[in-house]
Amino acid sequence: QVQLVESGGGLVQPGGSLRLSCAASGNFSGINMVRWYRQAPGNQRDLVSSITPGGSTFYADSVKGRFTISRDNAKNTVYLQMNSLKPEDTAVYYCNADVRSSSYLRNYWGQGTQVTVSA
Repeated sequence: QVQLVESGGGLVQPGGSLRLSCAASGNFSGINMVRWYRQAPGNQRDLVSSITPGGSTFYADSVKGRFTISRDNAKNTVYLQMNSLKPEDTAVYYCNADVRSSSYLRNYWGQGTQVTVSA
């Protein structure tokens, strides 16, 4: 079984920074694409950023220039550095990953971590 565990959320003032982590554990051979989504109350879950195993990245327009995604393949961990945070960044942030085993590729979700940007 594979688990994705997010951490690093919390309460921060506008203009502040947070770094989210997504750590994979369990029995697997590797991790392909990793994505960060977010969902605010009453809204759909939106893609924020993604990163390939080789380090190619994608950012939603709303976070370009403020968020940076990175990964440490040796630690099976992906990070989302969030700077210049705005109240509209408030949401539950979810990690999503395509995880390889010896015989299949399967998609997993983490449990989410709350980010609240407020004065």
